Amino acid sequence: MTVELGRYGIWRGATGLSPDLASEVEALGYGAIWIGGSPPGDLALAESMLAATKHIAVATGIVNMWTTPAEEVAASYHRIEAAYPGRFLLGVGIGHPEAITEYRKPYDTIVDYLDRLDIAKVPVEGRALAALGPKVLALSAERTAGAHPYLTTPEHTREARKILGEGTLLAPEHKIVLDTDPERARAIGRPVVAKPYLGLRNYVSNLKRLGWSDEDVADGGSDQLIDALVAHGDADAVAARLTEHLDAGADHVCAQVLPNADDPLPALRELAEALKLR
Repeated sequence: MTVELGRYGIWRGATGLSPDLASEVEALGYGAIWIGGSPPGDLALAESMLAATKHIAVATGIVNMWTTPAEEVAASYHRIEAAYPGRFLLGVGIGHPEAITEYRKPYDTIVDYLDRLDIAKVPVEGRALAALGPKVLALSAERTAGAHPYLTTPEHTREARKILGEGTLLAPEHKIVLDTDPERARAIGRPVVAKPYLGLRNYVSNLKRLGWSDEDVADGGSDQLIDALVAHGDADAVAARLTEHLDAGADHVCAQVLPNADDPLPALRELAEALKLR
């Protein structure tokens, strides 16, 4: 692993990111910005945020293997690495059956994509893999710098570390709502979790592996499930929840501020203070 992510970063959909926001996030002391929402293979947004900042890392969370040819994103990787060495991590991952018309075996597709990145000379230490289940987690340790799990809990992080072993990147995402009223916080977090994730078999299967029941994942998710997946409370409570991932074996955890449509900076400022980033 050659990209320094720091202990805490942010995760945000591509449409909610900009060079100006990246500069603000860097000034707050976060170590990395993860671009969500299957950014296009030209990686122009990543490049523009790196140009606007001095040291923060930028990662993709994730480039979708179904929609972006490996050769296209490899060319973008090399362009960015040449201009901003050691500051970009290429996160790649598989889609889900519900969104793909022609769906081949996911594992075989991942292996083929990583083979093509090898041919294009994208280094193992410069890429990470979206991974939830044991088989893909193990593959992430074998073929990339490590794993970027999404929609998980510290309990998943603990199990993932056992599979990955030591010395392999583990960088989970966790959603947050800075609101001390549980009902209001759940009203913000539940729609984001329920649609689409509780309708997608890979995420539901992962939650059931962690012990959640059919009842927990039905009807938008039980209160207990939403509380587990969306940290809420004041900044200190949210910071403590994120730190649980580090205590469970994560190297880095990235916070996704909800609601997505709002300006994330007020929440990120409070969180940065609670995390003592500066």
